[in-house]
Amino acid sequence: MTSPDRARLTIDLDALAHNRGVIAQAASGAEVGAVVKADGYGLGAAIVSRRLHAEGVRSFFVARVSEGEALRAGLGDRQADIYVLDGLPAGVADRLAAARLTPVIATLPQAHAAIGLAASRGGWRVALQVDTGMNRQGLTLEATRALLAEPRGLGSLDVALLMSHLGSATDPGETRNPEQLGRFKAVRALFPGVRASLAASAGAFLGAEYRYDLVRGGISLFGGGPEERPDPRLKAVVTLTAPVLDIRNLQPGDRVGYGSAFRATDPMRVALVGAGYADGVIRAAMGKGHAWVAGALRRLLAVNMDLLVIDIGDAAVGIGEHVELLGQNVLIDDFATAAGTVAHEVLVRLGSRAERVYLGA
Repeated sequence: MTSPDRARLTIDLDALAHNRGVIAQAASGAEVGAVVKADGYGLGAAIVSRRLHAEGVRSFFVARVSEGEALRAGLGDRQADIYVLDGLPAGVADRLAAARLTPVIATLPQAHAAIGLAASRGGWRVALQVDTGMNRQGLTLEATRALLAEPRGLGSLDVALLMSHLGSATDPGETRNPEQLGRFKAVRALFPGVRASLAASAGAFLGAEYRYDLVRGGISLFGGGPEERPDPRLKAVVTLTAPVLDIRNLQPGDRVGYGSAFRATDPMRVALVGAGYADGVIRAAMGKGHAWVAGALRRLLAVNMDLLVIDIGDAAVGIGEHVELLGQNVLIDDFATAAGTVAHEVLVRLGSRAERVYLGA
């Protein structure tokens, strides 16, 4: 039973499944994994992952150990590999083992700790992340070679996956992409027979050389374009709507909301809508972002914690009517551009106050 007086966040799992299929087609034979960190980009990691599992996904990536534990519980007895991008922080080995989580080793201290654990436990399953030029997480090529050259090498570690991350995959013409690819090829040669993954969402669309054995679907699963702009192949997974609370007439010189962010220059009609940045509507989008009202895009004049002010012109809009703040008419990439950010942030900012409705669960 939905509540007409509340903002409503609808999550379309059929659209999610469609987007997985788009990535699979682009990946051309590579396995499609799913990045579901930050509680599935704010949409609910467990329910999102259960649907993706039903679509054939078997490899999931989270950031924190606690996220991996929650996901394992959410997946129940479903067979799945869950990789923890934080790797092996101190004191978590037993938790990783209990939840059957695979740490993604990205530093020499973590690598040495994992080798020690493998020696004491008769083996330890890990992934290795190498830094090919993003300068974020990952062992350098030199550190990887030095590690392999140590007397005990990797010991009894079971390296299930070798991975890296592209820093400029959203720009197919960026020279950084082939540079990183070349470095990854050099590292891959050190691990014959080990499964490899270089591409996340955007990288999956770069070309066959970038796909390797596994692509890590992330923002494009949830509707964000691989080049940080709308992609017609992908469907909107989230729709955020909120009710009109009041309609007001402004006169020239009237100011809206706090300060002087907007001042009317002509007579105008505005709608007060029951949502705000507490619901995930990023404040930086005011003046540049839009809502979908009465069949057209209408400008956001003000974004407060609980209220939005929207220029509705002469649109026939009634109090209580829901307007679309995100969805198939207000795409997350377009809204992200208006807010000066990326689609990832738009999703993870979505608050818990809006009523959540899952379609296709």
